[in-house]
Amino acid sequence: MTINRTSTKSLDQTCEDLHTAVSKHKFGVLTVHDLAQTMAKKGVEFDGECRIFEVCNPHQAKKVLESNPEISTALPCRISVYTQAGEVKLSTISPSMMLGMFGADDIQAVAEEVEATLTAIMDDTVS
Repeated sequence: MTINRTSTKSLDQTCEDLHTAVSKHKFGVLTVHDLAQTMAKKGVEFDGECRIFEVCNPHQAKKVLESNPEISTALPCRISVYTQAGEVKLSTISPSMMLGMFGADDIQAVAEEVEATLTAIMDDTVS
């Protein structure tokens, strides 16, 4: 259900390289959620590092939304960068599997294309 990669870079460098890779693949970063900062503002201590990048390609999003507006609940795509057991990890939910939950067979090709792009973005980030 998820696509995962491990980076040999620092968390900050991985995040910087992710920004670059997203643009290279004609997606955009809409926002980045730093969960440790957000939780700290709410008085909750979180020792881990986790940043969630919301990414989108508006042309692909338009195709999906025209097929089924309910899919908006699964947009935009997210790539998480986090630390686990001393390693920097990247993860995203498989767009193909997610759209399968909506029975959106008419846009399966779009989901597969987005999935290939997200995988390429993550591969470019860790290499």
